[in-house]
Amino acid sequence: MSENLRSKVVTQGVQRSPNRAMLRAVGFKDEDFTKAIVGIANGYSTITPCNMGINKLAQRAEIGIRNAGAMPQMFGTITISDGISMGTEGMKYSLVSREVIADSIETACNGQSMDGVLAIGGCDKNMPGALIAIARMNIPAIFVYGGTIKPGNYNGRDLTVVSSFEAVGQYSAGKIDENELLEVERHACPGAGSCGGMYTANTMSSAIEAMGMSLPYSSTMAAEDEEKAESTEKSALFLVEAIRKQILPSQIITRKSLENAISVIMAVGGSTNAVLHLLAIAHTSGIELILNDFETIRARVPVLCDLKPSGRYVATDLHKAGGIPQVMKMLLVHNLLHEDCLTITGQTVAEVLADVPEEPSANQDVIRPWNNPLYQQGHLAILRGNLAIEGAVAKITGIKIPKITGPARVFESEEACLDAILAKKINPGDVIVIRYEGPKGGPGMREMLAPTSAIIGAGLGDSVGLITDGRFSGGTYGMVVGHVAPEAAVGGAIALVEEGDTITIDAHARSLHLDISDEELASRRANWQPRPPRYTTGVLAKYTKLVSSSSLGAVTDLNLF
Repeated sequence: MSENLRSKVVTQGVQRSPNRAMLRAVGFKDEDFTKAIVGIANGYSTITPCNMGINKLAQRAEIGIRNAGAMPQMFGTITISDGISMGTEGMKYSLVSREVIADSIETACNGQSMDGVLAIGGCDKNMPGALIAIARMNIPAIFVYGGTIKPGNYNGRDLTVVSSFEAVGQYSAGKIDENELLEVERHACPGAGSCGGMYTANTMSSAIEAMGMSLPYSSTMAAEDEEKAESTEKSALFLVEAIRKQILPSQIITRKSLENAISVIMAVGGSTNAVLHLLAIAHTSGIELILNDFETIRARVPVLCDLKPSGRYVATDLHKAGGIPQVMKMLLVHNLLHEDCLTITGQTVAEVLADVPEEPSANQDVIRPWNNPLYQQGHLAILRGNLAIEGAVAKITGIKIPKITGPARVFESEEACLDAILAKKINPGDVIVIRYEGPKGGPGMREMLAPTSAIIGAGLGDSVGLITDGRFSGGTYGMVVGHVAPEAAVGGAIALVEEGDTITIDAHARSLHLDISDEELASRRANWQPRPPRYTTGVLAKYTKLVSSSSLGAVTDLNLF
């Protein structure tokens, strides 16, 4: 074994005997002290269906690590269920959990001098949290996705968790009765696994596979299928080999591999949250990545996959159609991927994709052929204007009206906005403003799935705009703009909007503009006063003090000193 392996701390004879004694208590034998110590960061919990099947995978990884000649050391990390906390005060902890997950994995691995780590996660923040930790530590690592949920079904139509949120809006608008609302709720989530559409969890698992930090095909497997357990054990074998060869995350997570991830996200129609998380991963890795890079890649990559929330299919359908490798091969043959990027398998991207067909099978329509994409350009756009001088993020494909100019309907929280929608106080042509929900102002940058789903359910999705300094669920679609920066809490222009002001959202021009004079805007800014922090103790208070702008990934370790 290499002399620089971190487990040498327990192999230095009598001087380290106390360390060895403790390890004997957890199962080490004489012959194990020369083996690599491999952490298993286990995101198992029964808090959410996304993570409730993970413990079995962790145990399968443990078997794989032992069989590969290394010593597994399992430890836990947390999760927050976005779907369960959505629309509540608890959702403020969702983005915060990304940092807690990263910190906990870093703390356990560095504190116990582990040689490598296999991280297993399910719900949305598990993926970026694990990758941030992996990038910080730069020890051999692999990510294992807990897997996607299978679709629910009711009256012959596939359901996801978003169906339940939209049903609330349909019920409030009188479009369905209470019995149908209840039946959708009963059937939407049939078992274990992360939300089934190309929402944030499946978007980030796809991005990590595209980056080369997880095994091919693993990002779209169903949580409850045997192939997911087999892939987990296989991941353990590859990780132990990476430890022997000292294949490090810094060799895999590069500017080129991040560009590959962005290209794949555009092609599959992924979540706006990917922008936030990839910026954070890049920051941690010391790689320069900015919002404009997403816009550059968007302009050249078509949307190839017809996936929910705005499309017809779910992640398990994508898996059957060829998964992320099929999408990557199509991008590769059209010079939209960097083929020389290293992956955790030890192969390059080109080598991994060598046997994948250049075009998808003709007997499916989940992945479109190259000459017939869903959209000619990517869907995640960066909007700028006097309302978002640092930028904002929107999905701009599939919307029937790409430009809306209308009166501002201003709300100081998500709850106030939802109440107005359900009370039928929002009219076609309105532009909803939800503010003080940003990284600092929320704090925690809540997702606005409840109001956006209520808008869709009420039939207003094509006639109402919405802007916020908060985030959106990967299940959100329509004329909605999030991540508006600077946020209201730091005096961004979104804090200066008044009820009835005219706002223009122009998807084609990628513009977000408050239609008042520069002089009026300056006058309002001069009179603006920051609000006192909502929390003065605990994790939300610490987060408020440390977190950066969403335009920088909402990271918490920027300019600490």
